[in-house]
Amino acid sequence: MSARESRFEWLTGRAPLLVLMVLFAACGQQPPQETYEIQGDAKPAEVILESGARQKAGVLALAERSGSTRGLPDKQILFGDLHVHTTFSQDAYLFSLPAVGGEGAHPPADACDFARYCANLDFFALTDHAESLRPLHYRLSKESVRDCNARAGDPANPDLVAFMGFEWSQAGLTPEAHYGHRCLVFPETADDLLPLRPIAAEDKRTAMLQTAKAISQLKWIDPTHWSRYSDYVTYADRLLESPVCPDGISSADLPAGCLEVAPTPEILHRKLDEWGGEVLEIPHGTAWGVYTPATTTMDKHLAPENYDADKMRLVEIMSGHGNSEQYRRWREWEVDDSGNRICPAPTEDYLPCCWQAGEIMRGRCGGLDKAECDRRVDLARSYATEAYTRPGRVFPDAEPEEWLDCGQCRDCFKPSFSYRPRESVQYGMSLAHPDILDENEDPLRFRYGFVASSDEHSARPGVGYKAVDRGLMTDVNDVPGGGAAGIIGGVAMEDPQMPMRPDQGAIGVRGNDGRTQAFLYPGGLAAVHSASRARGDLWDAMNRREVYATSGPRILLWFDLLNSPDGSAAPMGSEVELSGAPEFEVRALGSFEPKPGCPDWSREGLGGDRIADLCHNECYFPSDLRRPIVAIEVVRITTRIEIGENVDPLIEDPWRRYDCDATPEGCTIRFSDEDFVDRGRDTLYYVRALEEARPAILGDPLRPKRNAEGEVESIELCETGDDCLDDVRERAWSSPIFVDHPARSRSGTVTALVELR
Repeated sequence: MSARESRFEWLTGRAPLLVLMVLFAACGQQPPQETYEIQGDAKPAEVILESGARQKAGVLALAERSGSTRGLPDKQILFGDLHVHTTFSQDAYLFSLPAVGGEGAHPPADACDFARYCANLDFFALTDHAESLRPLHYRLSKESVRDCNARAGDPANPDLVAFMGFEWSQAGLTPEAHYGHRCLVFPETADDLLPLRPIAAEDKRTAMLQTAKAISQLKWIDPTHWSRYSDYVTYADRLLESPVCPDGISSADLPAGCLEVAPTPEILHRKLDEWGGEVLEIPHGTAWGVYTPATTTMDKHLAPENYDADKMRLVEIMSGHGNSEQYRRWREWEVDDSGNRICPAPTEDYLPCCWQAGEIMRGRCGGLDKAECDRRVDLARSYATEAYTRPGRVFPDAEPEEWLDCGQCRDCFKPSFSYRPRESVQYGMSLAHPDILDENEDPLRFRYGFVASSDEHSARPGVGYKAVDRGLMTDVNDVPGGGAAGIIGGVAMEDPQMPMRPDQGAIGVRGNDGRTQAFLYPGGLAAVHSASRARGDLWDAMNRREVYATSGPRILLWFDLLNSPDGSAAPMGSEVELSGAPEFEVRALGSFEPKPGCPDWSREGLGGDRIADLCHNECYFPSDLRRPIVAIEVVRITTRIEIGENVDPLIEDPWRRYDCDATPEGCTIRFSDEDFVDRGRDTLYYVRALEEARPAILGDPLRPKRNAEGEVESIELCETGDDCLDDVRERAWSSPIFVDHPARSRSGTVTALVELR
């Protein structure tokens, strides 16, 4: 049975048309999502005290084991999620519908209750898509965030800090027009300290309404939820009630009820400057190929009109949509001297989708002579190089398994789907404009701190604390055949033996790849070294980049430069200039093994029914046993000194690796870079702390099977209801320490150039 046949059987089996009139009166009448309220108050004070005490005890044990004479850290590590969607976002609303296995509305109130009682976070941010955030929903989101904070207790020591934000969701059809998605997070929550309206990348509302009307037809084969589909159309229709804001007027002077649009980062930054407040602008999903055109690079993001170093302090290195950290040398396609696109042959570490399109065509050549078959194989590969996203549209009737693992990073940790290596964080961190100086008269470059978050679409900040219940911990649509994209994504082929030339404008849901759900992971976390639990201290730490990312577990990590110029230790995120060899220390403690279920305090505080509905009876519930840290990996990235310099030798991953004794007391290592002085180049360093391998949801996304020659010959997609556990080494990524070399003069030129070793 095909995936599409399976979907049809699943839908019709749930609600036969024969009983339509009988069931219509009992349609699901879920209350409008605007009516939901936060149900939980602050966590018990002893929960906060215990968390701090356990962290301090771990630090003491680590120091005792390492014999360190350094003082203990003077800041606590707090964990949160800076990228959370509710069903006020159009895509999240779509995912909430029953036809795609959705649970129904998940408004901002759910985010507060889940963060506090299910995930036991220290902070989170609401970041619904600006393009579909109605004025009413923007107001309700702000009110919900304020209510969440009002329940948090003493503002100097709150149990939870909720930040307000929104997402600027840009997706260009070509590499030149693509800038990607960015979360905008604000320090305060009062109306007069927030923008009057969210700022969208474009007006997508007509297309959203068309999608909603198409999806709503499922009410005829799923009449038990008739009103859910009708309400979805009403939601999309009401988005069009707001006019687009007029041009030529300062953002601060525009009417509150219009849709403000900023199609490029340059315009976005101008509008934010016109508003005038503080903001963190956090790019995310940079290597995620679902909407990122093939061959896109980060180079244009560093143009002065596109990059604002004051706002862009952080980058999201991983989320529930995968890891965007790692650079790889392979390319989606190549270009010859005449500008023609050439499909490269497969290598051990990469299968180009353009190549696999040709292999699918070869499998359909029955009855064709060899010359005609070869012609069509070449045509399929050529067409696939024209598809900047979703090359599957060349054969839209092909099953996902036919594409094998094409387009994927085979040796990356939890990689983003259809990986774009020159949009990776490592690639971006190697770039610089030597002839363009920043405000410190240094060559313009990215100086990001690293965070991770969830990009969760059911108002559940901090998912990923246990390797159970894929439907809870990920954004997966638990329905046969790939969910919404599969239901509306089928395209009939006039001739299955002839490849189709993709429509360059078809970048939306239609034609989505059925393999994408294999790359929807449990989310990551942002960790902050904060002087206290107070909002202001959290914000200050994020601004100074004293932050790090984890793939979900609450790993404790410190990364310091020991010989900074002022004689003190400089923490992760620091910028220094050194004339001698930099010396570093890394300290890492593994996360706690979880216990099943939920702690008593969460059930008592939120109620058993709410815990069952929202948390699925699985909460963050740590035991007393820490997981071992088995290795520390150091990544060294040298900044380029001229435009167009080959970045391959600049990115050394790992530059060094240190094995650790696998004990619960953690790992401490010291290292230095004796080559730094002679190399004469600005360099950044960051570390990864790796936990002992253990089963993780979708640890091996496509489970490829190889033949005797090592070639992938089949994949195994995760079945509905299966957690698809495979061993991985969960990890934490420190923010970089940026070590500048005095040989590089302030004029933007380099006075000492040596070969990279």
